[in-house]
Amino acid sequence: MTTSTLNPPTANAAPKIGFVSLGCPKALTDSELILTQLRAEGYDTSKTFAGADLVIVNTCGFIDDAVKESLDTIGEALAENGKVIVTGCLGAKAGEGGSNLVRQMHPSVLAVTGPHATNEVMDAVHLHVPKPHDPFVDLVPAHGVKLTPRHYAYLKISEGCNHRCSFCIIPSMRGDLVSRPIGDVLGEAQRLFEAGVKELLVISQDTSAYGVDVKFRTGFWDGRPVKTHMTDLCEKLAELAARHGAWVRLHYVYPYPHVDQILPLMASGAILPYLDVPFQHSHPDVLKRMKRPANGEKNLERLERWREACPELVVRSTFIAGFPGETEEEFAHLLAFMREARIDRAGCFAYSAVNGATANELPGMLPIALREERRARFMAVAEEVSAAKLRERVGATMQVLIDAAPALGRKGGEGRSYADAPEIDGNVKLLPPEKASKILRVGEFTRAKIVATQGHDLVGQPI
Repeated sequence: MTTSTLNPPTANAAPKIGFVSLGCPKALTDSELILTQLRAEGYDTSKTFAGADLVIVNTCGFIDDAVKESLDTIGEALAENGKVIVTGCLGAKAGEGGSNLVRQMHPSVLAVTGPHATNEVMDAVHLHVPKPHDPFVDLVPAHGVKLTPRHYAYLKISEGCNHRCSFCIIPSMRGDLVSRPIGDVLGEAQRLFEAGVKELLVISQDTSAYGVDVKFRTGFWDGRPVKTHMTDLCEKLAELAARHGAWVRLHYVYPYPHVDQILPLMASGAILPYLDVPFQHSHPDVLKRMKRPANGEKNLERLERWREACPELVVRSTFIAGFPGETEEEFAHLLAFMREARIDRAGCFAYSAVNGATANELPGMLPIALREERRARFMAVAEEVSAAKLRERVGATMQVLIDAAPALGRKGGEGRSYADAPEIDGNVKLLPPEKASKILRVGEFTRAKIVATQGHDLVGQPI
């Protein structure tokens, strides 16, 4: 880190910090922690690079497109402002010769940190734009500064990952699994619900592994012992959500056997009957090359068992097409799995040779054109399955969380059902209410009768 300091801001004017958050929801929660600390210390934020005293860029470094976007954003911030601190996954990524990639590409940045580094980022901010004053508690809401709309928020329960999937470099950037104390997690959840959050999205690199690193030790919440374990956490989150009429949605759930214990909570509606499970592939040989912790046959059995326990269950997943060595037979196996598994929502990446991933050394690297062609074929099947499942919803009445409602919904609006996570799934397009007295408000629930489908979305009539 350079030791030079910038001229302090003019007297009586709070310094302004520009902020860009790129990447996944886990990076977003890191950004929220940094912004909360900035606000607590009296810093203002700037909507433009040029109008800021300093710019922080929270980067993503998982795939090549994300690396390019991050590097381009850093370059834009340097061009318009000149004073830039870089944090996030790309900050931990090595370039040629083993030196820091960000500093190789943009040597004039003021500081570079890895992910989950609030203290290091704040140290760099203090060095270059000194704190305006001592913090006062009432400058920051109890739940902190959020980058999501007021009615939903992400709750990160752990950092890092113990898996060593051959296509992934997350452990090299974020380290091994470190679970947050369960009392801290539940305390944050309570503050978010009390602040008006109606949907809590639980995230991590591996939600099912919560507590493994601390051997599921007993913590305390509300004066009572609670085990640091996924099932205990879900039970307590369900209790908190029920008090506030809110949803809890689980993301990044590996299909471990103890996930079965969550299904009764989903069947009762205490936790949303929605599982985001990163299957990645179905063929045993491909999964072995990927070093994934499960195989395709067991996954079909699990899905069948889960749906028996909770018929309303919606499953979303991600897959990789064109993995090194993938044969046409193995890819056909994946397409057959998609049709048999009936995954409600699926995304697919064409394999990308991420710098540092051990899969790059595997034999049988496929041409980029073939990888992309297989991705397109996969998505055609995935969309066929998803469209069929959406059509099954027509005629049903569903609870919808409203995300947009111009003119109090007189012109209709947009929301999401339990089957739709924000940003990654579809929406429910709400028609204008038939009753003039019916009002739609952002952040509130309404019931809607599903009358049609529209691409990846449903069309609903508020009732």
